[in-house]
Amino acid sequence: MVVETLKEVGALLEGHFLLSSGRHSNRYCQCAKLLQHPDKAEKVLSIVKEKLEKDNIECDLVVGPAMGGVVVAYELGRQLGKPAIFTERENGEMTLRRGFTIEKGQRVIITEDVVTTGKSFKEAARVIEKQGGIVVAVICIVDRTTSKVTDYPMYSSVKLEIESYEPENCPLCKEGIPYIKPGSRNIK
Repeated sequence: MVVETLKEVGALLEGHFLLSSGRHSNRYCQCAKLLQHPDKAEKVLSIVKEKLEKDNIECDLVVGPAMGGVVVAYELGRQLGKPAIFTERENGEMTLRRGFTIEKGQRVIITEDVVTTGKSFKEAARVIEKQGGIVVAVICIVDRTTSKVTDYPMYSSVKLEIESYEPENCPLCKEGIPYIKPGSRNIK
């Protein structure tokens, strides 16, 4: 159901992409195309909510790293009946702004749209833990990981096997195909 929904909204893209991790890929999942449809986002994220409930994962707060995790945090927070906030980069460093706080001992679920290497949610986890929060799980719409990227419990709506390459080993670069950078992180 999730893959069909992603295809229906034009979220699964083909081409040559520079990922936020710095790696290259021939496919990209643009979850913003899904998240612009609240009814479809609700259904896709209800899958994760059911998995959390099945495993008795409870939280006090939902935190999404900007950009990809913000709308995901809002929707999961809405479904769980919990507050949802976000972290964002300031001068290249992930931080809490806008008056958001995390209380010592608060149980936190981190949300993402897509996880490949876990770089963004790991940055958010450092902020949460520095504030005294306890990360109880990481959730995402699309899990693109090819190996274990965290010791936190991780839940996704769908697992997709999409190849990615180090830039120096990218077959698309070797073919001279220019890449596009659809993500929000400032990388070159």
